[in-house]
Amino acid sequence: MLNKPKKLQSKRRYVRRAAGAALIAAAALLLIGAWWVSSQDINKLGEPLHGQTLLFDRNGGQYAALSSSKIIPVPLAEIPKHLVNAVVAVEDKRFYEHEGVDLSALGRAAVRNIRAGGVVEGGSTITQQLAKNVLLNADRTMARKLKEAAMAVKIELVYDKDEILEMYMNQIYFGEGAWGVEQAARVYFGKSAAGLGLAESALLAALPKAPSHYSPYTDEGRALERRNLVLQLMAEQGYITADERKQAQAEPIRTSGEREAPGRKYPYYVDYVLQEAEETYGLTERELLSGEYRIYTHLDPKVQEAVEQVYADNSMFPEQADDIPVQSGAVVSEPSSGAIRGLVGGRGGQVYRGLNRASQIRRQPGSAFKPISVYAPALAEGYKADSRLYDGELDIGGYRPRNYDGSSRGEVSLKEALVHSYNVPAVWLLNEIGLGKGWDYAMKAGFKLLPEDRNLSLALGGLQQGVSPLELGQAYGAFANGGMMMESHAIVRIENKAGTVIGEASPAKTRLLSENDAYTMTLLLEEAVKSGTGTRAALERPAAGKTGTTQLPDTEMFQGLDGSKDIWFAGYTPELAAAIWMGYDKTDADHYMQATGGTYPAVLFQRIMSLALAGEPVRPFPVPDGYDPYLAIARESKQEDKGNKKDKVKEKDKKENEEREENRKDNGKKEAERSGRADDTDDEGDGGGEDDDDNDNDNDNVNDDPEWEQPGKGNGKGNGKKDRED
Repeated sequence: MLNKPKKLQSKRRYVRRAAGAALIAAAALLLIGAWWVSSQDINKLGEPLHGQTLLFDRNGGQYAALSSSKIIPVPLAEIPKHLVNAVVAVEDKRFYEHEGVDLSALGRAAVRNIRAGGVVEGGSTITQQLAKNVLLNADRTMARKLKEAAMAVKIELVYDKDEILEMYMNQIYFGEGAWGVEQAARVYFGKSAAGLGLAESALLAALPKAPSHYSPYTDEGRALERRNLVLQLMAEQGYITADERKQAQAEPIRTSGEREAPGRKYPYYVDYVLQEAEETYGLTERELLSGEYRIYTHLDPKVQEAVEQVYADNSMFPEQADDIPVQSGAVVSEPSSGAIRGLVGGRGGQVYRGLNRASQIRRQPGSAFKPISVYAPALAEGYKADSRLYDGELDIGGYRPRNYDGSSRGEVSLKEALVHSYNVPAVWLLNEIGLGKGWDYAMKAGFKLLPEDRNLSLALGGLQQGVSPLELGQAYGAFANGGMMMESHAIVRIENKAGTVIGEASPAKTRLLSENDAYTMTLLLEEAVKSGTGTRAALERPAAGKTGTTQLPDTEMFQGLDGSKDIWFAGYTPELAAAIWMGYDKTDADHYMQATGGTYPAVLFQRIMSLALAGEPVRPFPVPDGYDPYLAIARESKQEDKGNKKDKVKEKDKKENEEREENRKDNGKKEAERSGRADDTDDEGDGGGEDDDDNDNDNDNVNDDPEWEQPGKGNGKGNGKKDRED
């Protein structure tokens, strides 16, 4: 019994000693933490940003210097209270309560991120953002995060809340090249920050989270949604009343439309380099513009200037009826490496980080997708150029594709179907090999398909979301590179100001086809340029490619109109691959294409490649070792038996079509004789002229071709629905 008090006393001494040790350790940690916080250098907060990031081309020549030196500082007293409150509400609602680091916000963010299985919310305060943006580099490490927190605490010790807000408001990046609230107000609204209203202030406060994503110049709908969220947060936090919120949310976004043209060399390529640096290497735009990096790229001045020269020539594009031009985007890359050698993302004045139609738009590719979704996977399944494909009435689960001219031929070879862009054989073939084969190939080729795309209209490029020229050019490059697709990229490496490499390209390689099948595809696409829908793309050197045209939407707006929405050409030579899109940013009843992919886009390809490859030796497409040319057209015995159950139907359709075609020719000759044109060529005979695009071999300027209807001219020649793909 006497031992119990001794044990109890011993236990209490142990607890007291442990508590004392813990207190000493805590005190030591506090002292170390205080010393660490006090040792942080925050002197640069008061210094303007002067650093420049330099961009270099493939030859080592500098072509761009990026800077954030246009900050126009304004005192906090001249910044509208609505704007300050909006920024606090959306960025750091406990700004006036914490001491630089908000532990409760970090906890909430951690819980949400764990539940979401990824980072969906950050816990950084305004003070931490200021430290990160002005004082730290782009490292994504725990050490940098701890340093950021220490700096934030010191900033709060040295500056008061208003001083911190003033520095933050003057140095934060708002997108479109605008640093600080004053420049942002001028760029977005054409006025001084002092004149901003509530709705305008909320829009500016909405931007710093992701300036390029939420810019009203890029996506007005997305910007409006984000602005209204800021207004909702302001109301919830008591900065505005419910009535003020409703009134401001009802206001449309009215931008000044006076973004400053950058006046810099190769602006679209520069913008894409920034996009790639952000998405691939994790650098922020502020870091890029003030971090004094050296970015080495694959830009080839000869190729880039060829693209820009062609895009500056208005005669290469349809005439515009008003001040809204037909737009276009083009990418030229090196198939063997994926290096982007040239890129232009639009026509007319280009603004800093505006819409880049070479990489950011997504449009339906039409028949330019057939080699991707149908013919490449069919070759991989054993089909050959002369494999016979069904071309008659087709109804697969209610889906009834038709050829652009409404006719059918009973059956055609795979080569004929691709070269002349027939629709029914493409859909039939995709169904024969299995929808999954086409779907898998397209996904493997890097296209971002949606679940709604998993149907047979995939054969004709009928995609919900569409593709970009960058994606299409990358996929076509695989055909030129022996079936190996190289990931497209602009950046070679990035160095910091000390010369240390912080990022280096390592493009992904994806085997899409065997070398033999890729070469067979090249032979087929060469024929499409020689005698099919892409004749205007022909060069004085080997070239292969495919046209694409999409119909106007089947809606009330377009009833009775005869035209197209988007037109494409994608092709390649042994040296370069290119994809070109053309259309309107917003298609409506007054702004739509009256041409096909075989016209303007094909001619653009021809001119760009001619200039880019001028003086280069003419090279043939390399033939794979052991390739037997006969195998490209020899039909395997297993293919001969495919579709036997349909042979009788095919034969009947074929005979009926032959009779109908013969009668039509006879009637056409009689009519021609009566009209004195008996020597004219029947441009719909023998299937050669029944393609979706023009099919002659005239490579002169498109405006000089009397048989081709220039958009807006309305001469009615060669651009009706019969000449387009579905």
